Amino acid sequence: MANTADMRNGLILKLDGSLYSVVEFGQNKTARAAAKVWAKLKGVDNNRSIEHTWNSGDTIFPVRVERRPYQFLYKDESGFNLMDVSTFEQIVMSETMVDRADLYKDGQECFVVVNTETETPMGVELPPNVNLRVTYSEPGLRGDTATRALKAATVETGATIMVPLFVDTDELIKVDSKTGAYIERVKE
Repeated sequence: MANTADMRNGLILKLDGSLYSVVEFGQNKTARAAAKVWAKLKGVDNNRSIEHTWNSGDTIFPVRVERRPYQFLYKDESGFNLMDVSTFEQIVMSETMVDRADLYKDGQECFVVVNTETETPMGVELPPNVNLRVTYSEPGLRGDTATRALKAATVETGATIMVPLFVDTDELIKVDSKTGAYIERVKE
């Protein structure tokens, strides 16, 4: 069995009959009392976010999950349509189960997180970063770079990303898929 020493970000736990993903965790130690382990948890099968505290060494119940490669095909009124790249089987996921839904474009590689005990999909994730083309951006002011100024740019998926002043329309940029932050320009 696993205990609190095995805690890490992204771990999926079964707690009170529901599944939660660990967003952040830490340990509190005091001179008189035993150490406590705390975690901020985000609901996988529900929309709740909670905080929970365990005594150091307590048993936790992780759920074994797999990240399976899929391809995003399109979005319609039923949800996000995805295709398994090995079996070509198609599934539909609701928008609430998709992380950063504003960064998906047709043909985008993604991963479906599957509970291996029940073989049910639990969510959809993007790779760590994605390349997107800027469709609209205001021109930057020359010489205004001393303070790392940022401006809003619209990318091909319709999302608005804050980018440095030197990024122009029709450039390819790399975006962090977890935070939606600009990383760098991509050479073509």
